[in-house]
Amino acid sequence: MFDRLMPGDASGRALKLFEPLSFWGGLDSDTGEIIDRRHPQSGVTVAGTVLVMPSSRGSSSSSSVLAEALRNGTGPVAIVLGVRDPMVVLGAHVARELYEISCPVIVVGQDTMDRIDTGMTVELADETVRIR
Repeated sequence: MFDRLMPGDASGRALKLFEPLSFWGGLDSDTGEIIDRRHPQSGVTVAGTVLVMPSSRGSSSSSSVLAEALRNGTGPVAIVLGVRDPMVVLGAHVARELYEISCPVIVVGQDTMDRIDTGMTVELADETVRIR
C-alpha cells in the first residue's frame, strides 16, 4: 500500500539511500551528484533513478534544488519516501507547473521500503508499485 503525493507514472532503477538527503547543499542540480561529503552515498548520481529514501533533510530551499535538477534532466524519475515530506512534493510540483516535467512522489510503508534495494527496477503505474 502507498500514498501518492504527486501523480504520474515512472519506471527506473532504484537508488536506495541509507540516510535522509538534503537537496540544498547535498545535491548538485547540474550533475545530479550527491555532494554532501558526510552522506554515506556521497558521489553517487540520482539522475534517472527512482530515488528511494526514508525522508529528506534540510530547509525549504531543498524544493528549489530538486526542481532545478528535474529541469536540468539530472533529477530522479520518481521519488519513494518512507514518510511524507512537503519540501520534496513542492519541488516536484514546481517542476511540473513551471517545466512540465513529471516526477511522481509516493510514500510507502516500511514493508515495501524493506523490499527495495539499489539496482532493482521500480515501476509506478496505474495506482500500483511493482518491484523487480
